[in-house]
Amino acid sequence: MANYMLMSKLYAPTLKETPNDADIESHKLLTRGAFLRKTSSGIYTFLPLGQMVLHRIEKIIREVMNASGAQEILMPALQPAEVWKESGRWDDYGPELMRLVDRHDHMYCLGPTHEEIVTALIKNELNSYKQLPCNLYQIQTKFRDEIRPRFGLLRGREFIMKDAYSFHSSQESLQETYDEMSKAYAIFCNRCGLNWRAVEADSGQIGGKVTTEFMALANSGEAELVHCDCGYAANVEAADCISEAKSYDVDHMEKVYTPGVHTIAELAEFLHIEENQTCKALSGKSENGDVFVLFVPGDHEVNEIKAAHVVPGFEILTDEEMEELGLPKGSMGPVNLPEGVKVIADNSLKSIDRWVVGANEDNYHFVGAKQGVDFEVYDWADLCVTKPGDKCPNCGKTLIGDRGIEVSQVFQLGTKYSEAMKAFYLDEDGKQQPFIMGCYGIGVTRTLAAIVEQHYDENGIKWPISVAPAHICVLAIGKEDYVLEAASKIAEDCAWAGFDVVLDDRAERPGVKFADADLIGWPLQIIVGKKGLEKGEIEFKVRANNRRGTIPAGSISEKLAEANIAFRNIKNGADDIFSSF
Repeated sequence: MANYMLMSKLYAPTLKETPNDADIESHKLLTRGAFLRKTSSGIYTFLPLGQMVLHRIEKIIREVMNASGAQEILMPALQPAEVWKESGRWDDYGPELMRLVDRHDHMYCLGPTHEEIVTALIKNELNSYKQLPCNLYQIQTKFRDEIRPRFGLLRGREFIMKDAYSFHSSQESLQETYDEMSKAYAIFCNRCGLNWRAVEADSGQIGGKVTTEFMALANSGEAELVHCDCGYAANVEAADCISEAKSYDVDHMEKVYTPGVHTIAELAEFLHIEENQTCKALSGKSENGDVFVLFVPGDHEVNEIKAAHVVPGFEILTDEEMEELGLPKGSMGPVNLPEGVKVIADNSLKSIDRWVVGANEDNYHFVGAKQGVDFEVYDWADLCVTKPGDKCPNCGKTLIGDRGIEVSQVFQLGTKYSEAMKAFYLDEDGKQQPFIMGCYGIGVTRTLAAIVEQHYDENGIKWPISVAPAHICVLAIGKEDYVLEAASKIAEDCAWAGFDVVLDDRAERPGVKFADADLIGWPLQIIVGKKGLEKGEIEFKVRANNRRGTIPAGSISEKLAEANIAFRNIKNGADDIFSSF
């Protein structure tokens, strides 16, 4: 007898009402559809249906990683503080690192990532260039003490991640693995049925200078990205910004009384000019205490990540610090700044002859301030957050905006960790060299949520076939014993055909069964009822496109055989393998 699940035995308590704290569709539907339950803020229990989907995603990960030559290991979630102090990240990582002390007063953290542990692992194990390259991965629970967990699985305090780490003797070798991992991640996204885009990104707390994010496009995504028809795509935080600033058409600097004007929008309206004819200011300090005021076109925002590349340890000044230094909030400008305060300006302002800026005095602004005459610029840099409408840095066309969910990211770490932790190998000449490293992550639980954000309608989830908790749900509609017997026979036939099947044998009203089938999102529903059996027909519904129809009961085996062939040849999670129905 072929195996199939029974809904009457499955722990799947679906909900009619949406939880009050669920603010995006994946959170709502995964909770209502009995895939997960909230345990605490940012912490979730996965129910059987949720575990089934996670296992599908993990199976795809293992297949693409193993095919690339990576090897699976499992490292501890509990990590000693010593290795983090050795790398320098114990203090640098910040409050998101969950720290604890054991009964012996030894300090530990719950790992948000494993660069330190894997480097400590191999530093005494990989000794020769002949053992390189080496790529190790794991699928494991991670922890981050998010200040405000939100959006269900998209920003939690505990989550499942696949992280891989590669070790190399040359940059060329690292590039080969980096490219191989990028290809593997593209295959992974396709097989999960995601509409995705690879974008340039910032490496953040992980480190390294070369990195790419794989974004699932979704309106609920926290990340903003820009892309162009030429193929360029980047996270707005990392995108090169080519913005258009305009000069103010005057021949001298004039101080203007601007009562009650504190924002760029108010200033532009007061002067009857466009916002990009003004300059926006942001004050901050470096890690050694030097103070800077950063200027960008008025229609853009200062990119703090870019600012940190120009000013090491960049930190925005508090209102109290600004007041103490004599920098008036809402009226800052480059003219007559307090002694020692330096100006850094966005590259787009180089060509602007006359600036409209604050006068460093409440209720006053300067129009026509001239760089090199009225003030000096200490340094020029790309400081803006790129936005839709800016020019593509590759071809000059207008950039298009989107939102995305980061499901995976690849990094070139270089020797950041190996040098700090003294992890060396012997090269061909017998000399010690630091390992050149790469890092490659996939958010498993985040991928689950991203799939739902792209595959749902007003009635529930539409799982791609590759990650669905089961491929087919057979619904027995009616109280008659022969209806359940016929439905059981069809469920068995579906299982024999190679599909994962669930039989809804519950003593529930048809409406409840239909609603749950749509909510949970079984890819194919086969409806077995008294009237259909009397006519020798079987009803079906393909959840991906809600296509309905009937087929002769005697043709079910033939239809399943055709679907099985399509299933075995599936190229990505969105393929409609049930087109034969």
